[in-house]
Amino acid sequence: MRILVLGGTGYLGRHVAARLGTLPGARLLAAGRSRDAEYGVDLAADPPERLAKTLVAAAPDAVVNCAGATGGDPVTLAEVNARGPAALCAALREAAPTARLVHLGSAAEYGPGTMGTPVTESAPACPVTPYGATKLAGTVAVTTSALDAVVLRVGNPVGPGAPVASLPGRTVSLLRSAGRNPEAVLRLGDLSAHRDFVDVRDVAGAVALAVTTPGPLPPLLNISGGSAVPVKELVCGLMQRSIFLGELDEGVTGSVRSAPVSWQCSDIGAAERALGWRPVHGLADALDALWAAVS
Repeated sequence: MRILVLGGTGYLGRHVAARLGTLPGARLLAAGRSRDAEYGVDLAADPPERLAKTLVAAAPDAVVNCAGATGGDPVTLAEVNARGPAALCAALREAAPTARLVHLGSAAEYGPGTMGTPVTESAPACPVTPYGATKLAGTVAVTTSALDAVVLRVGNPVGPGAPVASLPGRTVSLLRSAGRNPEAVLRLGDLSAHRDFVDVRDVAGAVALAVTTPGPLPPLLNISGGSAVPVKELVCGLMQRSIFLGELDEGVTGSVRSAPVSWQCSDIGAAERALGWRPVHGLADALDALWAAVS
């Protein structure tokens, strides 16, 4: 099986590519803006005609789109998260209409959740940030494309390589800088929100199943841990692993990307029914792997 992976050098993409590379008979084809990519692709700028030529040359059986922007101005977010998937779908319809497309979406597309109620894929999407809105636009482009396509709507990923722009990555960076200094202060935003964390290895496993499961799949599947966890639990877990001796300050302004959402949890039953997937790793496992990677 020839699998074209876009965004394979990013946070999720690296884990996804590593997992897909273990599939029997898989031939991984890297596409992106990196010089090392086998196929040069810029979803934010390439016209569908150019993407179609790349697809003809690659001749993929499946395409996995891990490319996306989590930060930046609204124009950048729209170019990568909304325009990119739409252009990719247009190119696939022309050049590789039978290839399966697996696209990574985000739980931020749902917007604020109702405490105590895990959200299903049929729930209305009401994003409250440019990030969530542009990710939703990309999801709509994929789910209405008439292709053999599935969007995996990923919760809050945790694991090795977490970027500094994310709360896990930033916390790790601050803890490493603090060391064992008892006078150090870990300055973060309000940690009272609840999030549905998912180990990056479980995300990669879900992608592998989405690529290889025969027959038509639902257009949208939630991929999360399946439970709402206080954000402070993640931070305190990393503090314990680092043996942090200082003070925690929650008075810093938090992430613009997620600040308006105080509670979020996804129902993952559909992914189990369609793919036979359930998360294997809990938050403790994810934090162990994250901290071990930087220790």
